Amino acid sequence: MIIGILVIGVIAASVFITHGMNNVDITLETNGIDVNVTTSSLFDTPPQMKSEMENKAIEEIQDPTSSVESIKKDLSDIAKKYDYNANVKVESQFGTDQLPMPATVSGTSMVPTLQDGQDIIVLKTKDLKVEDIVVAFHPDYGMIVKRLKKIEGNRVYLMSDNREVEVYTTETPLPDGAVEIQTIKKTPLDTWLSKDKVIGVVKAY
Repeated sequence: MIIGILVIGVIAASVFITHGMNNVDITLETNGIDVNVTTSSLFDTPPQMKSEMENKAIEEIQDPTSSVESIKKDLSDIAKKYDYNANVKVESQFGTDQLPMPATVSGTSMVPTLQDGQDIIVLKTKDLKVEDIVVAFHPDYGMIVKRLKKIEGNRVYLMSDNREVEVYTTETPLPDGAVEIQTIKKTPLDTWLSKDKVIGVVKAY
């Protein structure tokens, strides 16, 4: 009877030790452009696991729909493939578990603050205040960058810094040989959006 109890105790202890071997702390460091994954474990982790995590992190950081939570899940899922239970932390120039995203301005609606083709860094956050420059999803225009002018409940009002109205004409030939001339005014895009459509705040430009 005593021998049986000792054997069971040894088996239980070995299971506990094996489980501990599979724990790993993962730190993802990023500035919104570059990434570096470091691992901390009682034993050496496979280099291919780190490489796979870095490739996935680059993909996630460039994805406007990603979040700290989704990156942590993806890196944890990769660790599980290698039989590790991962504790994941994200570090950036904005602090712990603060996720930056790179973007490039397209258009002149934020001139003179932002120029067409300018690279920016966006901090993904819902912590917004009036006069922030934000990046958001618009149902018709996709990703836009605007200045936040009003917050009303779950809605935000976004405006272009460039208030110039572009006026141009088009000429359309008619069947009788005449030409139809049309004057078009292109006004800056100002829009109300749901707060959850805001991706984050522009922090570097």
